[in-house]
Amino acid sequence: MAGAMEEDKAASLKLFVVLSKAYKTVMDRAVKDMKQYDLSPSEFTILEVLYTKGRIPLQQIGEKILITSGSITYNIDKLEKKGLLKRVPCEEDRRVTYAEITAAGHDLFDRIFPAHSDSIHAIMKSLSLEEKQAATSLLKKLGIGAKEG
Repeated sequence: MAGAMEEDKAASLKLFVVLSKAYKTVMDRAVKDMKQYDLSPSEFTILEVLYTKGRIPLQQIGEKILITSGSITYNIDKLEKKGLLKRVPCEEDRRVTYAEITAAGHDLFDRIFPAHSDSIHAIMKSLSLEEKQAATSLLKKLGIGAKEG
């Protein structure tokens, strides 16, 4: 019994290291792709969320992407200055402000998103469709289990 427990623990540690290294490598390549459009990874990700999901309350952007609320405000300000998004007050609740992609932001993403999507697809080319689906399912399960503690 103790041998199986130690083997399981060693497998957990190995998975953690392999997952961490794979994440770093994949993210380094994805970030390199994002930066070629003169956008930081945070700016790119915020625009991507707005491009695909539409208008979103500022408070919810941090939940959709993994950056802090202070960083959200900073990046929203930068994107607003670039004319790529705008803040829209909520008419029903004055405490809520939405972020919305502008026509210029939408035009930019219409141009760059297909190439970015191709780049991400190329990064994942070593896995078959079935392996990508299995990895997605297993990583969701891992994330949910880690959240539950």
